[in-house]
Amino acid sequence: MGVHGVKAVFFDLDNTLIDTAAAGRRAIEEVISALQAKHHCDEGEARAICEKVQAKLLRECHDPAKMCITDLRISHWEEAIQETVGGEANRNLAAECYFLWKTTRLQHLTLPEDTRDMLTELRKRVRLLLLTNGDKQTQREKIEACACQPYFDAIVVGGEQKEEKPAPSIFYYSCDLLGVQPAECVMVGDSLDTDIQGGLNAGLKATVWLNKAMTAPVDISPVPHYIISSVLDLPAVLQKMEHNINSKLETDHVASNNGAP
Repeated sequence: MGVHGVKAVFFDLDNTLIDTAAAGRRAIEEVISALQAKHHCDEGEARAICEKVQAKLLRECHDPAKMCITDLRISHWEEAIQETVGGEANRNLAAECYFLWKTTRLQHLTLPEDTRDMLTELRKRVRLLLLTNGDKQTQREKIEACACQPYFDAIVVGGEQKEEKPAPSIFYYSCDLLGVQPAECVMVGDSLDTDIQGGLNAGLKATVWLNKAMTAPVDISPVPHYIISSVLDLPAVLQKMEHNINSKLETDHVASNNGAP
């Protein structure tokens, strides 16, 4: 393979390859506009509803065996509307808000051209796998929306597995899919808790933390092997890894020659 010792790179999806957060903000603004224009909410009420929904999404615990993700998320909106404006529960309005939010978010999920170009070039040298946590339906819809399937040798969705990142099992499963060992793989993602911790738990060759803010806390935990501010910086990191490995091989070679009788 082109990069010594690295045979595969695992990529996270949300806020690593695609800007899910920005798409979500645009979707929220659409819902706020609709609540004001069609349902006579004032802006304060509309924003309060959306803030409550976002808080519920962050705390979301979803068991697909008990409820589908669509029903759960409509319920988030239903509760948020009732908590904000009172009165009877309005499932129809909640469903309208949810589907507007979901559709708008999906419309704004794109895989940038420069990212596509990078993946295409990388795939000439190593195998690529998309490794994303989340509900099966939600994540598969995002994958289809951003049309990223052709750039990967395999796609693994946490909601389709027994365990999600940071459990080692999903990383071992991903390695098996590609026919590689953990020590031959690199994990790239924006989450220290899932992507970086998971890569460390599974004993991958390296973990690369995408920190777009580049204002990292003094004591990062867990500690990634590398930090980048753009996913486009990854090829340079892989080159650095290759250089380090080559330098070590040369040093070892010189040391063994010097030590020869």
